[in-house]
Amino acid sequence: MKVLIVEDEKNLAHTIKQCVCNLYDVELAYDGYEGYMLARNDIYDVIILDLMLPEMSGYDVLKKIREENVNTPVLILSAKDSIGDKVKGFNYGADDYIVKPFEREELLARLEAILRRSNKLYKNDVLRFKDLELNIKSRQVFINGEKISLYGKQFDILEFLLNSKDTIITKEQIFDKIWGFNSDTTTNVVEVYASNLRKTLKEYGYDKYIKTVRGVGYILSEEI
Repeated sequence: MKVLIVEDEKNLAHTIKQCVCNLYDVELAYDGYEGYMLARNDIYDVIILDLMLPEMSGYDVLKKIREENVNTPVLILSAKDSIGDKVKGFNYGADDYIVKPFEREELLARLEAILRRSNKLYKNDVLRFKDLELNIKSRQVFINGEKISLYGKQFDILEFLLNSKDTIITKEQIFDKIWGFNSDTTTNVVEVYASNLRKTLKEYGYDKYIKTVRGVGYILSEEI
């Protein structure tokens, strides 16, 4: 699970990161524009968003990403505590709202609830596609009950595709989510790992469900 924290107070941003980093991969943005540019890539499982930000307010970040059909769940974490502020946040597309100061336990509980509602948390941490099962916690994959060998980035790509079934995922989205913006390699590495993933799945007849969208990326679908 990947979390984007948009918070201009750096000490607080790192405190929030420490609260969640044992459970989630975390990226930080310290102003609204940076947060917007990262959020619009649509590679995060949840966004923790402050409202009073330099460059672009949290409200504007939220409004713009929703206008661009980025449906990533958003948890507003703000000192603004009036009913009007909360209503405005929800009207702009927030999924939850916590007022600062906050308790770590509540933050984690709210995040888990958001992810559960958005179907990003699965029973027993298992993703299923036909007779394929992927266990997120143990990082094991089974097809028809037989364990198959998928490691590292191949596993991560398959998890991303399963989480985004029937949706085209660009190479850039895969690269940014799995390798990260600061990686020294290039997006060409995605093609290498996707090809190796297909080779592994071919023995079981599942390579055909991962289709290349030429010049764009990949889609996992039951339609052949």
